[in-house]
Amino acid sequence: MLDLNGKTILITGSSKGIGAAIARIVGEAGAQVVAHYGSDRAGAEAALAGVPADRKLFLQADLHDLAAAERLWDEAQQWRGRIDVFVNNAAIMRWNGGIEEDDETWDAVWAETLQVNVLAPARLVRRAIKHYLAVGGGMLITISSWGAQRGVTNPATMAYAASKAAVKAMAQTVARAHARDNILTYIIAPGVVATQMSEAFAATQGGTDKIFAGLAMGEWVPPDDIGHLVAFLATGKSRHLSGATLDVNGATYIR
Repeated sequence: MLDLNGKTILITGSSKGIGAAIARIVGEAGAQVVAHYGSDRAGAEAALAGVPADRKLFLQADLHDLAAAERLWDEAQQWRGRIDVFVNNAAIMRWNGGIEEDDETWDAVWAETLQVNVLAPARLVRRAIKHYLAVGGGMLITISSWGAQRGVTNPATMAYAASKAAVKAMAQTVARAHARDNILTYIIAPGVVATQMSEAFAATQGGTDKIFAGLAMGEWVPPDDIGHLVAFLATGKSRHLSGATLDVNGATYIR
C-alpha cells in the first residue's frame, strides 16, 4: 500500500470517471483529499465514501468562471494551509465542433473548451506554482490525452485534442522552469478510458465493439489504472521522472 499520509491533494473533476478513481485511491492511501466538482456533489461523495470525514473536503466550482477557479484554490489551500499535490483533471469534450458546423457553433465549442480545459486550469497551475515557490516545493500532475499526441479519431472533437495539447505543453514548461525549485511535474496521457466521456465518444464512432476492435487489449483502460499511477507519483518516489509524459493506453499507441 502506498503511503500518502499527511499529503493534501487537490483533484479537479472528482465526481466521476478518472477523477473519482484518483480521489478514491489517494484517499485510501491516506491522503487528505480536496475533491472538486462542478455540479455532481453526490458523485464526489460516493468516490470518497470510504475516506474519514476529517480527511476530505468537497468544493464546488464552475470552471467556466475564472473567479470560481481562483476561489477554488483559495478554499482548498485554506483547509490545511498547504496543498502538496495538484491533480489537473477536469475537462469537457463537445461533440459538435466539426468543420461543417456554422461559425457560431464552431466558435462557441472552441471558446467553451479552451475556457474549461485550458484557461481555468492555467489559473490553477499559476496559483500552484506561486504556492509551491512559497512553501519550498510541490507537485503538479496533469491529465492530458493521447489525443494531444496523435490527434483524435472524430474531427468534431478537435478542440478537445487541442486543449489537451495545450495543458501538456504548459505542464512541460513548468517542469523545465521549476525543476530546481523542487516542483515536480508529471503528465499522464490516457487512451480510451472507461468513462461516460468515452462511452459517448464510442456512440459517435459506431459503438463499443468498433472501438474495442482497434485497441490492442480489446478493452477500455480502467480508471483505476490512472488512479494508482497518480497515487504512486504523489509519493514523490520518482523525482527524476518529472517532465515525463506517461502513456496509459494498453499498448495501442506506442511512441
